[in-house]
Amino acid sequence: MHTEKKIIDLDRKTTLSALWIFVLLNVVFRDIHELFRPGLLQEMMMGNVNGTLITEELLLVFGILLEIPIAMVILSRILQYRINRLINIIASFITMIMLIIFGGINDLDDIFFLTMEIIALIAIIWCAWRWPNPNPSK
Repeated sequence: MHTEKKIIDLDRKTTLSALWIFVLLNVVFRDIHELFRPGLLQEMMMGNVNGTLITEELLLVFGILLEIPIAMVILSRILQYRINRLINIIASFITMIMLIIFGGINDLDDIFFLTMEIIALIAIIWCAWRWPNPNPSK
């Protein structure tokens, strides 16, 4: 019985980590697809994208926000049950808000990738929320 609980715990950690990788791949490929939007490269070279001035500080903020799902790939694998559940739920909400507010929708592939990202983040929340306690006595 104890071994079975360890396997369920490991499987849940693996599932959460895999979902975070899925989210990250969608974010990356969404950004790559954006490079094919006419005029975007020129805007980037001028430092003003969609009317937003791109500064070092703004790039730092975006880098910090993007580090959340990057870190969750490994944190989902190594954190203990209680904190793992909590961090996955919180990080999913923060990432979802970040993607909706800052992601921007410029074309159909943006809608597609954002939909896939949101579905995966909801799956992470559901998976973490329904994760049974491997040590119910604690």
